[in-house]
Amino acid sequence: MTGRIAAIAIVLSAIVAGAAMYWMQVYAFYDRLPETTVLRVSTETGVQPLSLAAFEGIDANSSPLRFRACARLAEMTEVAHALPATDPDPLTAPGWFGCFDAEAIGTAIKRGEATAYLSEREIHRGVDRLIAVFPDGRAYAWHQLNGTLED
Repeated sequence: MTGRIAAIAIVLSAIVAGAAMYWMQVYAFYDRLPETTVLRVSTETGVQPLSLAAFEGIDANSSPLRFRACARLAEMTEVAHALPATDPDPLTAPGWFGCFDAEAIGTAIKRGEATAYLSEREIHRGVDRLIAVFPDGRAYAWHQLNGTLED
């Protein structure tokens, strides 16, 4: 009888621990960013702020790679002189952040339906912020490793 109780306790503990780890990875550390958050784009003359008509974003202090944002540009001309991103690869967002579909954004970039730009170099050590812009003004931003920490 005590063996059954011990086995049940172990199984229940594993279920609770697994659920807690899942919740912490997917929900706990993310914060919604205010609508007043500024996205920027890098040009040859420096970093310029973008005028946004709408913004929705998330970030977390637990990792510099957890930033994701969806926005609508007020002026498409602001990205005319932006530096192109090298090897853009959007990282997936949590399922509850529905506006950011990394697979669709990546496919659109590869097909030429969206253009990826360098938003800010070294936003964190070894991490760049990239932004993909569609012709209709939709913009999606994420953080990506830039390769400076390799070796």
